[in-house]
Amino acid sequence: RPDGRTDYVNQRFCDMTQADFEHLQDYGWRQFLHPEDLERTQALRQCSLATKELYEVEYRLRNSQTDEYRWFLARAYPVRDEAGQITKWVGTCTDIEEQKQAEQKIKESEENWRVLAETVPQFVLTVRPDGSVEYLNQRWYDYSGSSPEQSLGDGWRQFLHPDDYERTVAHQRHAHATGELYEIEYRLKDGQTGTYRWFLARAMPVRDETGHIVRWFGTSTDIADQKRTEEALRQSQERIRALIDSNIIGITSNEGEEEVLVEANEAFLHMTGYTQEDVRSRTLNRIKITSPEQAPLFQSALQEVAESGQHTPIETEIVCKDGSRLPVLAGGVAFQDHPRQIIGFMLDNSARKELEQRKDAFISMASHELKTPLTSLQLQTQLLAKQLARQGISDAAPALSRMQVQGKRLEQLIGELLDVSKIQAGRLEYTQEPVDLDALLREITDTLQQIHPSHTLVVRGAVQTGQTSLMGDPDRLGQVFTNLLSNAIKYSPGAQTVEMDLDTSEDAVTVRVRDHGLGIPQEQRDKIFERFYRATGPRQRTIPGLGMGLYIVAEIVKQHGGTITVDSEVGRGSTFTVTFPRKREA
Repeated sequence: RPDGRTDYVNQRFCDMTQADFEHLQDYGWRQFLHPEDLERTQALRQCSLATKELYEVEYRLRNSQTDEYRWFLARAYPVRDEAGQITKWVGTCTDIEEQKQAEQKIKESEENWRVLAETVPQFVLTVRPDGSVEYLNQRWYDYSGSSPEQSLGDGWRQFLHPDDYERTVAHQRHAHATGELYEIEYRLKDGQTGTYRWFLARAMPVRDETGHIVRWFGTSTDIADQKRTEEALRQSQERIRALIDSNIIGITSNEGEEEVLVEANEAFLHMTGYTQEDVRSRTLNRIKITSPEQAPLFQSALQEVAESGQHTPIETEIVCKDGSRLPVLAGGVAFQDHPRQIIGFMLDNSARKELEQRKDAFISMASHELKTPLTSLQLQTQLLAKQLARQGISDAAPALSRMQVQGKRLEQLIGELLDVSKIQAGRLEYTQEPVDLDALLREITDTLQQIHPSHTLVVRGAVQTGQTSLMGDPDRLGQVFTNLLSNAIKYSPGAQTVEMDLDTSEDAVTVRVRDHGLGIPQEQRDKIFERFYRATGPRQRTIPGLGMGLYIVAEIVKQHGGTITVDSEVGRGSTFTVTFPRKREA
């Protein structure tokens, strides 16, 4: 009616509310409105009644049987008579529940999408079908330091690296023209620092039910760290390839328990005479290209690789294709992801070996050549001393004495040179007999004490006869401790004592020679047992010697089944510890 009271409702309205017409007429229908929609609906109806204008409102109506609400779209317009007066209002209520549910889902989906877009670590954007950007997430604005007005549309392109601009724009235009998903890497400028970082951009089209593209959804992921890693890897691969392709170092790859050679570079093939066909045939393995006597050395190296992933370089020989032996310096590594694959590195050592052989031959020859005239000179000096003594001439005695001392020193140097050459040739001879080490040490110290009265030689740890007995060469063992004591005296010019401690157990005999002299720097301790090596330092250089004594000592100790170590502190002295087994295996 014109005053707003309901005059008529159709049966469908009654069915929806599960109410009779009597309950719905006048203002009765309002009891079925959702409480949250009542005040808003009444206000709109009163406004329309007052203004005589069509009205439209969405509200929820309740089913009285189920108490469930459904959304409706209500529309009403006035019906006028000939005089223009409103005689009634005619309205409809259309069920829009499914539409409202769909809208709610869309709303929730958009809210979820917004939350996702603002929380992911990438830049997120949506693009219109024409290619202009309509949305960018906050992460973009934080990175670029720009505003929406500066970045939306085509504004974001100003942050592209100049070298990437044309390529990127062309790629995007092609994707928008074809509707194909696109992926591209480009650099974007950091608005705060002005520097560029690499990003991986991906975009895919979003289509409607008819298949038309309604927008593009895209992301840009920061890949700067990945690009740096890729560049470092590329440079590393180039260096590795340069190493592999070099003609200096031979490189092989061996796999499996039989260590089959599956790859080899040209340097290895050139050194050994094998061919790529030999490698591809899988007939080469470690056993075939190494001599049987080298097997223990390689087994030790393989054990070291298994424990630490690599082994220290070893001097060995490779059997070439023609059967000859090639001296090499070899190393090997294994990778964690391929523990059965060993990469071998070989450096041709033949030139160095040949040089060493020539040097050893020269030392041996020179030693022998020097020994004969020296022996003659010593005999002539002794004869001259006796002759002058018989004639009662004593003025020349001091000079002759000094000549004899220097002759003894020269004789010792020549003897050491001969020993070194014999050691290198494997011809240093040893006898085997019982040796009382306690008695031997006391005899050596008594002799050296007379020669070096400047130092007091102290021997501790005297034991019962027989407890320090072992099998060995008494002359060579005497050479060991004479050398160690002489060095202790020589390298402790400012000290007064040199100490020797003798300990014994059921299995071993241990001798410690301790001085209170110059000491040896940490970085030089592992080298002092090498041939011709001497500890360097301002004071050490003033002390005579050729660096052969400790090399000979270490070799003699080794041949007796023993060990020698050194503990030292610069300025406080050194302690050499020699340990021999009481019983040796035959």
